Amino acid sequence: MISLPAMEEAILLPREIFESAVTTESPQGIAALVRAPVWSLDDCLRERVPLLLITAGVQDPGNLGTLIRSSEAFGAGGVLMLPGTVSPWNAKCIRASSGSVFRLPVISVQPSEAFARLRERGIRILAASADGAIPATAADLNAPAAMVIGNEGAGVSRELLAECDGAIRIPSPGPVESLNAAVAGSILLYEAARQRAAAARKA
Repeated sequence: MISLPAMEEAILLPREIFESAVTTESPQGIAALVRAPVWSLDDCLRERVPLLLITAGVQDPGNLGTLIRSSEAFGAGGVLMLPGTVSPWNAKCIRASSGSVFRLPVISVQPSEAFARLRERGIRILAASADGAIPATAADLNAPAAMVIGNEGAGVSRELLAECDGAIRIPSPGPVESLNAAVAGSILLYEAARQRAAAARKA
Protein backbone atom coordinates (compact mmCIF):
# COMPACT_ATOMS: atom_id res chain seq x y z
CA MET A 1 0.00 0.00 0.00
CA ILE A 2 1.46 3.35 -1.08
CA SER A 3 1.17 6.16 1.46
CA LEU A 4 0.33 9.46 -0.24
CA PRO A 5 0.60 12.96 1.25
CA ALA A 6 -2.57 14.89 1.98
CA MET A 7 -4.22 16.05 -1.23
CA GLU A 8 -7.55 17.15 -2.57
CA GLU A 9 -8.02 14.25 -4.96
CA ALA A 10 -5.99 11.47 -6.58
CA ILE A 11 -7.09 9.97 -9.90
CA LEU A 12 -5.73 6.84 -11.57
CA LEU A 13 -5.90 7.24 -15.36
CA PRO A 14 -5.40 4.88 -18.30
CA ARG A 15 -2.04 5.49 -20.01
CA GLU A 16 -3.58 7.02 -23.15
CA ILE A 17 -5.60 9.60 -21.21
CA PHE A 18 -2.69 10.44 -18.90
CA GLU A 19 -0.29 11.00 -21.81
CA SER A 20 -2.82 13.27 -23.52
CA ALA A 21 -3.04 15.43 -20.39
CA VAL A 22 0.68 16.14 -19.93
CA THR A 23 3.06 18.15 -22.11
CA THR A 24 6.32 16.20 -21.75
CA GLU A 25 7.26 13.67 -24.42
CA SER A 26 8.25 10.95 -21.94
CA PRO A 27 6.14 11.49 -18.80
CA GLN A 28 7.21 9.72 -15.62
CA GLY A 29 3.72 8.49 -14.79
CA ILE A 30 2.78 11.01 -12.11
CA ALA A 31 1.32 14.48 -12.61
CA ALA A 32 0.11 17.00 -10.07
CA LEU A 33 -1.63 20.35 -10.00
CA VAL A 34 0.03 22.41 -7.28
CA ARG A 35 0.14 26.01 -6.12
CA ALA A 36 3.49 27.55 -7.01
CA PRO A 37 5.41 29.05 -4.08
CA VAL A 38 5.65 32.84 -4.00
CA TRP A 39 9.06 34.24 -3.08
CA SER A 40 10.49 37.71 -2.58
CA LEU A 41 13.98 39.15 -2.90
CA ASP A 42 14.21 39.13 0.88
CA ASP A 43 13.84 35.34 0.79
CA CYS A 44 16.94 35.16 -1.41
CA LEU A 45 18.97 37.27 1.02
CA ARG A 46 18.48 35.33 4.23
CA GLU A 47 22.02 33.95 4.38
CA ARG A 48 24.67 35.84 6.33
CA VAL A 49 27.04 35.65 3.35
CA PRO A 50 24.69 35.46 0.36
CA LEU A 51 25.47 33.54 -2.81
CA LEU A 52 23.02 34.12 -5.66
CA LEU A 53 22.67 33.21 -9.31
CA ILE A 54 21.27 35.73 -11.80
CA THR A 55 19.96 34.53 -15.16
CA ALA A 56 19.97 37.12 -17.93
CA GLY A 57 17.98 35.84 -20.88
CA VAL A 58 18.46 32.10 -20.36
CA GLN A 59 15.87 30.78 -22.80
CA ASP A 60 16.21 27.00 -22.71
CA PRO A 61 13.97 25.53 -19.96
CA GLY A 62 16.33 22.59 -19.49
CA ASN A 63 19.21 24.99 -18.84
CA LEU A 64 17.21 27.04 -16.36
CA GLY A 65 16.01 23.94 -14.52
CA THR A 66 19.57 22.65 -14.29
CA LEU A 67 20.79 26.01 -12.98
CA ILE A 68 18.09 26.04 -10.31
CA ARG A 69 19.01 22.49 -9.29
CA SER A 70 22.73 23.34 -9.16
CA SER A 71 21.97 26.51 -7.18
CA GLU A 72 20.27 24.47 -4.48
CA ALA A 73 22.96 21.79 -4.58
CA PHE A 74 25.82 24.25 -4.08
CA GLY A 75 24.20 26.40 -1.41
CA ALA A 76 22.94 29.45 -3.28
CA GLY A 77 20.21 31.43 -1.57
CA GLY A 78 18.13 31.87 -4.70
CA VAL A 79 17.93 32.52 -8.42
CA LEU A 80 17.09 35.98 -9.75
CA MET A 81 15.64 35.92 -13.26
CA LEU A 82 16.07 39.04 -15.37
CA PRO A 83 13.74 39.81 -18.32
CA GLY A 84 14.08 37.40 -21.22
CA THR A 85 14.54 34.33 -19.03
CA VAL A 86 12.16 31.43 -19.65
CA SER A 87 9.46 30.72 -17.06
CA PRO A 88 10.59 28.46 -14.21
CA TRP A 89 7.15 26.82 -14.40
CA ASN A 90 7.76 25.48 -17.89
CA ALA A 91 7.25 21.70 -17.64
CA LYS A 92 10.76 20.96 -18.93
CA CYS A 93 12.27 23.40 -16.45
CA ILE A 94 10.43 21.84 -13.53
CA ARG A 95 11.59 18.40 -14.61
CA ALA A 96 15.21 19.50 -15.06
CA SER A 97 15.19 21.11 -11.61
CA SER A 98 14.24 17.77 -10.00
CA GLY A 99 12.03 19.59 -7.50
CA SER A 100 14.49 22.35 -6.57
CA VAL A 101 12.17 24.96 -8.11
CA PHE A 102 9.67 24.22 -5.31
CA ARG A 103 12.26 24.64 -2.52
CA LEU A 104 14.67 27.35 -3.65
CA PRO A 105 13.54 30.98 -4.00
CA VAL A 106 13.28 31.79 -7.72
CA ILE A 107 12.01 35.26 -8.59
CA SER A 108 11.65 37.55 -11.60
CA VAL A 109 13.21 40.99 -11.13
CA GLN A 110 14.24 44.05 -13.12
CA PRO A 111 18.01 44.66 -13.26
CA SER A 112 17.76 48.11 -11.66
CA GLU A 113 15.80 46.82 -8.66
CA ALA A 114 17.92 43.72 -8.20
CA PHE A 115 21.30 45.42 -8.52
CA ALA A 116 20.34 48.25 -6.16
CA ARG A 117 19.20 45.82 -3.46
CA LEU A 118 22.26 43.62 -3.86
CA ARG A 119 24.61 46.56 -3.52
CA GLU A 120 22.76 47.71 -0.40
CA ARG A 121 23.71 44.35 1.09
CA GLY A 122 27.32 44.59 -0.06
CA ILE A 123 26.90 41.81 -2.60
CA ARG A 124 29.37 41.91 -5.49
CA ILE A 125 27.82 41.24 -8.92
CA LEU A 126 30.05 39.18 -11.22
CA ALA A 127 29.23 38.36 -14.83
CA ALA A 128 30.34 35.13 -16.48
CA SER A 129 32.32 36.36 -19.49
CA ALA A 130 35.43 35.39 -21.40
CA ASP A 131 36.37 38.99 -22.22
CA GLY A 132 38.50 40.83 -19.69
CA ALA A 133 37.54 38.39 -16.98
CA ILE A 134 39.63 36.92 -14.18
CA PRO A 135 39.63 33.16 -13.56
CA ALA A 136 36.90 32.12 -11.14
CA THR A 137 39.56 30.34 -9.09
CA ALA A 138 41.27 33.69 -8.52
CA ALA A 139 38.08 35.54 -7.58
CA ASP A 140 37.10 35.85 -3.91
CA LEU A 141 33.80 33.99 -3.84
CA ASN A 142 33.87 33.71 -0.05
CA ALA A 143 32.49 37.23 0.06
CA PRO A 144 28.82 37.94 -0.72
CA ALA A 145 28.43 37.35 -4.46
CA ALA A 146 25.86 37.15 -7.24
CA MET A 147 26.95 35.53 -10.50
CA VAL A 148 25.29 36.45 -13.79
CA ILE A 149 24.75 33.82 -16.50
CA GLY A 150 23.76 35.24 -19.87
CA ASN A 151 21.82 34.10 -22.90
CA GLU A 152 22.88 30.80 -24.49
CA GLY A 153 23.94 32.41 -27.75
CA ALA A 154 24.81 36.01 -26.91
CA GLY A 155 26.04 35.71 -23.33
CA VAL A 156 25.76 38.69 -20.99
CA SER A 157 24.92 41.86 -22.93
CA ARG A 158 27.42 44.74 -22.99
CA GLU A 159 24.87 46.98 -21.27
CA LEU A 160 24.39 44.54 -18.41
CA LEU A 161 28.10 43.76 -18.22
CA ALA A 162 28.75 47.47 -17.68
CA GLU A 163 26.40 47.40 -14.68
CA CYS A 164 28.29 44.51 -13.03
CA ASP A 165 31.16 44.91 -10.59
CA GLY A 166 33.43 42.56 -12.49
CA ALA A 167 33.64 39.52 -14.71
CA ILE A 168 34.85 35.98 -14.11
CA ARG A 169 35.65 33.14 -16.46
CA ILE A 170 36.18 29.40 -16.28
CA PRO A 171 39.72 28.43 -17.29
CA SER A 172 39.38 26.00 -20.22
CA PRO A 173 42.59 24.49 -21.64
CA GLY A 174 40.75 22.79 -24.50
CA PRO A 175 39.98 24.37 -27.90
CA VAL A 176 36.29 24.95 -27.10
CA GLU A 177 35.15 28.57 -27.37
CA SER A 178 32.42 28.45 -24.74
CA LEU A 179 30.44 26.19 -22.42
CA ASN A 180 26.74 25.46 -22.21
CA ALA A 181 25.03 28.04 -19.96
CA ALA A 182 23.89 25.43 -17.44
CA VAL A 183 27.34 23.82 -17.33
CA ALA A 184 29.08 27.17 -16.89
CA GLY A 185 26.73 28.29 -14.13
CA SER A 186 27.05 24.97 -12.33
CA ILE A 187 30.85 25.10 -12.44
CA LEU A 188 30.88 28.64 -11.04
CA LEU A 189 28.47 27.67 -8.27
CA TYR A 190 30.67 24.69 -7.42
CA GLU A 191 33.75 26.92 -7.30
CA ALA A 192 32.00 29.27 -4.88
CA ALA A 193 30.93 26.32 -2.71
CA ARG A 194 34.47 24.89 -2.83
CA GLN A 195 36.04 28.16 -1.72
CA ARG A 196 33.54 28.59 1.10
CA ALA A 197 34.02 25.03 2.34
CA ALA A 198 37.80 25.50 2.33
CA ALA A 199 37.48 28.75 4.28
CA ALA A 200 35.16 27.10 6.80
CA ARG A 201 37.71 24.32 7.41
CA LYS A 202 40.40 26.89 8.14
CA ALA A 203 38.21 28.89 10.53
